[in-house]
Amino acid sequence: MSDALKHECGIAHIRLLKPLEYYKEKYGSAFYGVNKMYLLMEKQHNRGQDGAGFASIKLDTKPGERYISRVRSVAQQPIQDIFAQINERINKELTEHPEYNDDVALQKQNIPYIGEVLLGHVRYGTFGKNSVESVHPFLRQNNWQHRNLILAGNFNMTNVKELFSNLVELGQHPKEYTDTITIMEKIGHFLDDAVSKIYKDLKKEGYNKNECSPLIAKRLKVGKILRKAAKNWDGGYAMAGLLGHGDSFVLRDPAGIRPVYYYKDDEVVVVASERPVIQTVFNVAFEDVKELEPGHAIITKKSEKFLLKKY
Repeated sequence: MSDALKHECGIAHIRLLKPLEYYKEKYGSAFYGVNKMYLLMEKQHNRGQDGAGFASIKLDTKPGERYISRVRSVAQQPIQDIFAQINERINKELTEHPEYNDDVALQKQNIPYIGEVLLGHVRYGTFGKNSVESVHPFLRQNNWQHRNLILAGNFNMTNVKELFSNLVELGQHPKEYTDTITIMEKIGHFLDDAVSKIYKDLKKEGYNKNECSPLIAKRLKVGKILRKAAKNWDGGYAMAGLLGHGDSFVLRDPAGIRPVYYYKDDEVVVVASERPVIQTVFNVAFEDVKELEPGHAIITKKSEKFLLKKY
């Protein structure tokens, strides 16, 4: 019972459902998502003060343009530190390039951290050393957009040894013996497998290599990947992930040990570890914020399709 009452890590996820120009016009800034993420994380600082991390993904970028940004900190006040770094970089770009100020397209193209898919995490250290390498979000990189995986969570797996052994049996060589790396590589394995299968199907259907990429994004079934990956997980967890092309997910353990709450309207999907945080930051009523059922996942496709799946 005590396990459920501890403050162990906090997650925050924002998916903007409108173009960035919409938020600039309505709220006065294309950095609306970044500003809201700061508030979500700051109001959950009680859940973890050992470190903080932030990651963002830009949708529909051109090849050669950076679309993933990440910053992590183990400073004494890690949330303030990472957003000080973000603000410093944004202000530097806007000062050096005044033409960016009123042009959202140029801001998105040239300024890091501005994006439509955002993930934040505050860390309460339970596994691994208290170094920046232990701070979420973790990143699994690949030159294929779909195979990039960013993961952050509030979890404590009780069978890490078994899960690690499963990866070794698959032929992998995990770089660390931690629950986060083990979970990320397991999801990554089934993500790679799904992308490869869809790619082969598309080639058989006559599509060329360049045409395959957007079609893989449409056909990728994130719920199926999570169901396969989570098959042997044992423990309490709430985790959120972003895929490089723009799909995102948040899932909760079948026992409901770790909390997950969410809110959705026509502008945004928001997920956090605490209901009052979402209420306050987005000024919404108690009943508008829903609790994610145990054993379920929130999946937001790049196409903006919103799904609640039992995995």
